[in-house]
Amino acid sequence: MKLKNETLSKNFLIYGFGKSGISSLKYLKKKNRCFIFDDDKKKIKNKYKKFFISKSKLLTNNFDYIVISPGININRCQLSNYLKKNQKKVITDFDIFYKFNPEVLTITITGTNGKSTTSKLLYDILKKHHYDTRLTGNIGNPILEEKRVTKNTIFVIEASSYQLAYSKYFKSKFSIIINISPDHLERHNTMKNYVLSKLKCVIRQNENDVAIITNTNLLKDLLKQKLKSKIIYVRKNKYAYLKNKLSNDNFKNSTNFQNLNFLFELSKHMKLNLKTVIKTINKFKPLKFRQEVIHQSKYLKIINDSKSTTLSSTVPFLESNEKILWILGGLFKKGDKFNLNKKYFKNLEAYIYGKDRQVFFKLFKNKIKVNLSKDLRNTLKLIPNLKDTKTKVTVLFSPSAASFDQYKNFEERGRQFNMLIKRYLPIE
Repeated sequence: MKLKNETLSKNFLIYGFGKSGISSLKYLKKKNRCFIFDDDKKKIKNKYKKFFISKSKLLTNNFDYIVISPGININRCQLSNYLKKNQKKVITDFDIFYKFNPEVLTITITGTNGKSTTSKLLYDILKKHHYDTRLTGNIGNPILEEKRVTKNTIFVIEASSYQLAYSKYFKSKFSIIINISPDHLERHNTMKNYVLSKLKCVIRQNENDVAIITNTNLLKDLLKQKLKSKIIYVRKNKYAYLKNKLSNDNFKNSTNFQNLNFLFELSKHMKLNLKTVIKTINKFKPLKFRQEVIHQSKYLKIINDSKSTTLSSTVPFLESNEKILWILGGLFKKGDKFNLNKKYFKNLEAYIYGKDRQVFFKLFKNKIKVNLSKDLRNTLKLIPNLKDTKTKVTVLFSPSAASFDQYKNFEERGRQFNMLIKRYLPIE
């Protein structure tokens, strides 16, 4: 691929016309011939329809590159056979960015749980150090949407397994894999395939690059091939001695503190000021619908963690000696497991809704008390009035499942919870 140095116009097919597809078109159309296709033509706004190409016409066209959106599943889309035949031409917006900006310092953060929080926190830390920093990828703007990029710009990129799986050229100066647990196996089929997609940000690095990786046997086994970059395995609680400097309760649970270890390690390599790093952590506020405390009084706390889509992301928040009323449900993730120490079962009561509520019921049976309902609205009606409680109780909305059975996305799910909680669980 020689995009940067080529002067002749190239033919691009942009498949999937969401945010990344739109940004890819805007980035490429001035110097290239661009066509767009989406399985749902109705999504394409009128001003972009002149770029649309029908399925019959694109099958006879000779495209140089096919830019695929991360949401497209090659095995379950209208162009499945076409994509498989032309797999060598399939690239991503990450690949285009790298080929046009190879000198820009990039820090890619991937993993299963906490990518967004870790990425936003790193962005804040670098901003406090007065760097020109951009937050992109699976959070913030699509990577090709950023303007006025210079050789001094630093890109913090949150990368999902979907975004990395299709990439062919993208590499990063710093690659960080914060944790790994089963997720998206309905797409990747096996845990090995899922992890290999994450490792895409590591295997193309050169001797001047650094990979900071969670210390797991699975990753080590898959990285036995000879790599050029410096690999640093971060063991759990490597920087435990810094815990006493943290006053932010959001980083007291095991997963969130574990993710901080990677930022401490990166800060050391980038020679960042530790006092500034700690100060930024202590002032950090959770992102919307990610362990977001929406009410707190002497005895009652209500947390909206709608972003949670797996049991592994929720379990650290169930490790409490106080009463937890756990609201969850949706589409159960293939391969997910409930690895909570049984000593916490007595403090836990689950309120389960959604399409796969019976799957969760069987998983929790004879472990914790369970209440079932068809949807979130009816679930909240089952929760007792806690307005005058005299013992500490946490209402934790952490669905531990995908939202698509009843919601467009986790944001819509989170907004509805906030609306319903005021109606069915008066807190004022």
